Amino acid sequence: MKKVSLYELKRDLSSVISDAAREKVVVTRHTTPVVELGPVGEAHLPRGSRYEMADLRPALKGPTRGLYLELLAEDRGSNEEEP
Repeated sequence: MKKVSLYELKRDLSSVISDAAREKVVVTRHTTPVVELGPVGEAHLPRGSRYEMADLRPALKGPTRGLYLELLAEDRGSNEEEP
């Protein structure tokens, strides 16, 4: 675990972040620990039980004629083309 002062953090932010990606870094203010920086674990995205199970449907009936559904399917990573 590495300790850096608030002044060092301000001065060398990018190198401290690089260090924090590998190990925990404690930031101190007047030798008192203030915050702990560390590597991020795997991102957690809350998803419901029906995630990726529902078909895409147009939410609006209007001039889009469903063209945005292709973008939504692409965003989901779906290879199927929607009508």
